[in-house]
Amino acid sequence: MKTDELVALLAARAEPVPRHATVRRFAFALAVGLPLSIAVMALEYGVRRDLVQTMFWPMFWVKLLFPACIAVAGFVIVQRLARPGVRVRAAWLGLAVPVLLVWALGFVTWLMAPVDERAAMVWGQTWRTCVFNIALIAVPVFVASLVALKSLAPTQPALAGAAAGAMSAGAGAAVYALHCPELAAPFLAIWYVIGMTLPVVAGAILGSRLLRW
Repeated sequence: MKTDELVALLAARAEPVPRHATVRRFAFALAVGLPLSIAVMALEYGVRRDLVQTMFWPMFWVKLLFPACIAVAGFVIVQRLARPGVRVRAAWLGLAVPVLLVWALGFVTWLMAPVDERAAMVWGQTWRTCVFNIALIAVPVFVASLVALKSLAPTQPALAGAAAGAMSAGAGAAVYALHCPELAAPFLAIWYVIGMTLPVVAGAILGSRLLRW
């Protein structure tokens, strides 16, 4: 069989991909992974007992919405990288801008605080565990998103894996915020960002190996 005949045969059997199929796959990954992440948080750490009162404090919403924005941006980026020829474009700003804003808020807050209070704002009470708690809670969404990616066609596997890591990291940090007692902006700017970086790095490493065609 000649090459032209083989191409024609394969093309004759091709079927159109359902519209929004990629978005639906990652939405399903979130629908599967996010409840499991919430279960890990609730069973392993527990929800804050004063959560209702804490919801009236502006910094609680900063702590919750900051990683939620990272998760949304990761969702947009990963579903684009999962399709050949689709450009990410300005969606990368969705990851960079929240981090830069929290860094700026943390730095300004640290500068304005009394000198004897600055160390506590940076280290808090949970700096030793915060990073790994976020990474652990992100695992269910991380695994589900890699499975979704594996069934698609990313042409930049390392970047796609990193984007999946960003989506899962943001989701994991947002869920962890329902337990975390820390509210200082410098703490969030350092330890939450490091905690969310771990799944991104893991996604890039695993993506380069698992998502190759």
